[in-house]
Amino acid sequence: MGCWRFSSNATNVPYKRIYHGPLVQQIDGGNSHVCGLVNNSLSLGLGLECWQWHGFNSSTARDMSMTMASVAVGEDFVCVLSQRGEVNCTGTSSSSVIVDVPAHGGNYTFVAAGFRHACAISFDGSLHCWGDMEGEIPQGRFFSLALGENRSCALGYDRIVLCWGSNNFIMPPRLQDTFFESIVAKRSVFCGVVSSNNSLLCWGSEFFESNAKVFDDVLPGPCRSQCPCGPLLNSAKLCPSPDIICQPCSPQVAQSPPQPPNNNTGWSRKMVAFLVVGCVGCSSLLLVMAFFLYRYCNSNRRASRVHDSDRLDGSQPVSRVLQKRLSHVISMGNGSPLEEFSLETLLQVTDNFSEDKRIGIGSFGSVYYATLEDGKEVAIKRAEASSSSYAVLGGQVDKDNAFVNELESLSRLHHKNLVRLLGFYEDTKERILVYEYMNNGSLTDHLHKLQTSALMSWPMRIKVALDAARGIEYLHRYANPPIIHRDIKSANILLDAKWTAKVSDFGLSLMGPDPEDEEAHLSLLAAGTVGYMDPEYYRLQHLTSKSDVYSFGVVLLELLSGYKAIHKNENGVPRNVVDFVVPFIVQDEVHRVLDTRVPPPTPFEIEAVAFVAYLATDCVRLEGRDRPSMSQVVNNLERALAACLAQPILSSSNTHSSQ
Repeated sequence: MGCWRFSSNATNVPYKRIYHGPLVQQIDGGNSHVCGLVNNSLSLGLGLECWQWHGFNSSTARDMSMTMASVAVGEDFVCVLSQRGEVNCTGTSSSSVIVDVPAHGGNYTFVAAGFRHACAISFDGSLHCWGDMEGEIPQGRFFSLALGENRSCALGYDRIVLCWGSNNFIMPPRLQDTFFESIVAKRSVFCGVVSSNNSLLCWGSEFFESNAKVFDDVLPGPCRSQCPCGPLLNSAKLCPSPDIICQPCSPQVAQSPPQPPNNNTGWSRKMVAFLVVGCVGCSSLLLVMAFFLYRYCNSNRRASRVHDSDRLDGSQPVSRVLQKRLSHVISMGNGSPLEEFSLETLLQVTDNFSEDKRIGIGSFGSVYYATLEDGKEVAIKRAEASSSSYAVLGGQVDKDNAFVNELESLSRLHHKNLVRLLGFYEDTKERILVYEYMNNGSLTDHLHKLQTSALMSWPMRIKVALDAARGIEYLHRYANPPIIHRDIKSANILLDAKWTAKVSDFGLSLMGPDPEDEEAHLSLLAAGTVGYMDPEYYRLQHLTSKSDVYSFGVVLLELLSGYKAIHKNENGVPRNVVDFVVPFIVQDEVHRVLDTRVPPPTPFEIEAVAFVAYLATDCVRLEGRDRPSMSQVVNNLERALAACLAQPILSSSNTHSSQ
């Protein structure tokens, strides 16, 4: 093994050989010294050897490194990870890294060393750090680390890098949504290999602010003959045959230790008495819990939908506000195209709301099919009968709020891609809305329920996406004041007899701030549907039109992959479509996750499908400011549809350039 140094004027010091002996399995370097794991001549596993390190006690290192798996070198210390998952640190000083090394062993899969601190990753992917470290350790599941001087970065299983450290060090905003395969650090500089193209980007220094790219193409890891957890995708193309690059192993869930055996097998009278009393008490508790669970489930038909939309700054009592809004909408009815139906008419056309007429159950009630006297087909949404019990009071307020929201919004909105509200009925006990009937059901039916569908072609799916996008764009840009839907999902995109897609269900909608103002937002508790809800809105409770953009991005991923927003993987574990599909898209491998029920894209369609895939990844970016507006989404979908019907040339970079 040979080493050389770089001088301050960027000239190289001559090469010097410092080691010639048994095979070195792994190597890591500090600022002035190098350590590695070498094959032990006594067949005792790997041993730790260090070079260019005056005063280092090599005998102590050998004693603790019999079963070492990896090594990490800091300024004046070295840490090693054993094959049993234990971390040990030693060095030439009594630094806090050596003193504070975690006492519990057998829990770690990775160790890294910074200038004066160290961190390890446990089996479940969580971080543990010790030594002289600044900043707050992030929460999450990680598989790799890069530690510098008073600053650190961690690479998560979602391929996103999180950084922390002195002077509020964070990942540069322009790189926060970039997916990486591996990261390294030295003092203040951090670098990572990009997942999509294997380019090397660096950050942490002013030198990289104008241009983070250092190399166009590098290896994301060493080439090996075997991998314990399988090869990295497409890594065989990067290594000489038959070598491959290993992908990180998934984190394990730590199992609880077994309970100690109970040597006392006898039963005392006191134990029997406690057992009887305990059984009676548990039975009573279970009956009470079952009753309340039944009441809860009946008041919340769709548990995945979050209804709490109270403003954070406080307001009038909700019932008074709702009544005032409802009175205002009804008082303006003379000049509105909405018809105020009588209850007798609605009872007649639905056969007293019979089960035979019911075609669906929504979050706030049931939907019935009916034909009016003039022959017009309609869908009638009736809120569930209210209850006076306190347990369901919140649910009734939600239903009343949704009723007024829809009546308030749709009474003044007219667009071919919004479901048309025809009329309503309202009294103290009933809340009923009458809509145009959508013959071909919801988009979710065609994606996840029906075996055959007209949506089994890529041009048709892109057209449906474009229709829905135009409806949302109208809400954001042309409605006055703008409206944020808050519950965009495939179940709320309906299809008429001509297969025109229309946005429905405005029960959670709100009049929002100007979408052109990037800083404007509403402070609201999160509401929406799990799997579609904007994580920024959920986390910060700041609502903007970009929250609808995120939800629409999830719908695009559904259209492309055929997977539900939340679905189960091969092992039955719930998985988010964003987490699963987006990594394939950014690696230019969208073909691996396309819906197999749809025929493969033709040569003229493949560019359009890839174009829509990149648009979807833009829509689901973590920060709303990085997402396109709905007008930009519409423009890009129009270009994609034109690519399917004609033969223009599109590039995956167009979605970015158009923004």
